[in-house]
Amino acid sequence: MSALKDFANLSNKIYVGGKFVTSRATERFDVIDPATEEVLGFIADCPDDEIDDALDIAEAARKVWTAMDARSRAVILHDIASLLRKDKRPFAECLTREEGKPFKESVDEVSWCATAIDYYAELARHETGRLAGATVPGQFHFSVKEPLGTIVIVLPFNYPLVLLCWEAAAALAAGNAVVVKPHEQTSLTTLKFMEVFASLPAGLIQVITGGARVGQRLVGSPKTHGVAYTGSVAVGQAVAHTCAETFKPALIEASGNDPFIVMPTAPLDMAVRGAAFAAYLNCGQVCTSAERFYVHEDIHDSFVEGLVAEAKKLRIGDGLGAVDLGPLATRKQRDRYEGLIARARQQGAKVATGGGRPAELNRGWFVEPTVLTDVTPDMEILNEEPFGPVAPICKVKSFDEAIKLANRSRFGLGANLYSLDMNEAFRAVREIESGILWINAPLLDNDALPFGGRKLSGSGRQLGPEGLAQFQNTKFVMIDPKASNQDFWWFPYSNAESFKPV
Repeated sequence: MSALKDFANLSNKIYVGGKFVTSRATERFDVIDPATEEVLGFIADCPDDEIDDALDIAEAARKVWTAMDARSRAVILHDIASLLRKDKRPFAECLTREEGKPFKESVDEVSWCATAIDYYAELARHETGRLAGATVPGQFHFSVKEPLGTIVIVLPFNYPLVLLCWEAAAALAAGNAVVVKPHEQTSLTTLKFMEVFASLPAGLIQVITGGARVGQRLVGSPKTHGVAYTGSVAVGQAVAHTCAETFKPALIEASGNDPFIVMPTAPLDMAVRGAAFAAYLNCGQVCTSAERFYVHEDIHDSFVEGLVAEAKKLRIGDGLGAVDLGPLATRKQRDRYEGLIARARQQGAKVATGGGRPAELNRGWFVEPTVLTDVTPDMEILNEEPFGPVAPICKVKSFDEAIKLANRSRFGLGANLYSLDMNEAFRAVREIESGILWINAPLLDNDALPFGGRKLSGSGRQLGPEGLAQFQNTKFVMIDPKASNQDFWWFPYSNAESFKPV
């Protein structure tokens, strides 16, 4: 079945109780292809009673799932990962049509989903608690890991499948149920993706579509026990506030404004190619995109020349064609991005290449990959998250200045350094205020290591053992198998231990 037929069949559907069912919603949102501006389908804005029903189903399914042994759960999750690897194309095509990224990047995203599921399927069998030496002879002291309950996952549009699997794989492996609230732009793809979870107990993972009200209902419900949110700072703060009222655990990834430092020892050809990838991947719609370039004055001009040449090579167009850059995902996103570029020019930045829309593309939300020079630290373009294909370059005189400017941000998600100077590399490890640091290797992930940020970039971690722990409670257990006498501790306290005046 083609993606367009899938979208028609999935319009106004939700995924509850292991089935695609027609929503009772009276309101809906159109889903628009960002490359053609054609309507692909529509999604339901689910009513409150439908949300509450789904949460009841989730709780029943969770009890079935947590009663299973860890090995059986792992086998099911491995089978899901294997199923994903057999045919990535249907999910990748849907993703490209809804979000706009090149088909190759969509296939990559589906591949990353499989590796994350496999990783957590095994990790959850090992991260179940630990033993500790007892503090009382004859006792047994240990901790156990338990699921939180029902987890709400609120997704963005830029990486809806891989972020779903980073979080859902960990939550499911830990024994939880999951309810997903996808972004309005990529809800149909998320619904299509539920096909791979058919072997799970019915209702263990569900998709409820809609806008902000639906997310608020799920996050604030007493029937949910943990939240994973990816999106804007303002909404992330609102999620954190709601969760704080009941101390509900919240994993929040809110935004990035990542620095990219280039020093004279860097191999310039590799630094330029790495910079282009870090700035323009997924049309710059990556939370860890390089968005602030600090380039040493000794190599500044050569770096700019090289990056301009790389930007001009990039093919722009519909992600289903032979292209390197697709469109921005929404008209709203393009309007915001173009406003930032316009204000940067007004503030004195110069456009070395790009800065507008491709003349040959008169439909879709396309923009050119852009390089800005003469950028100064106080400009808005260096202090906000553009979420578009722009590389603003600020000239620096030293590594010290680059570090100082890199840390001069409200955000602290990722950071990049190109340098072959080991002193600079290890100083960056110690001094850069970020949750992730790439040295000569930008934007790669590792399922076994944590992903997350500091400052306004959010709290908590995805991936690694830390990502599993986000969805677990820890219980300390102390057992005395003989219920032995503990007079050394209990009442009555001995007179010898009473206070005696000196």
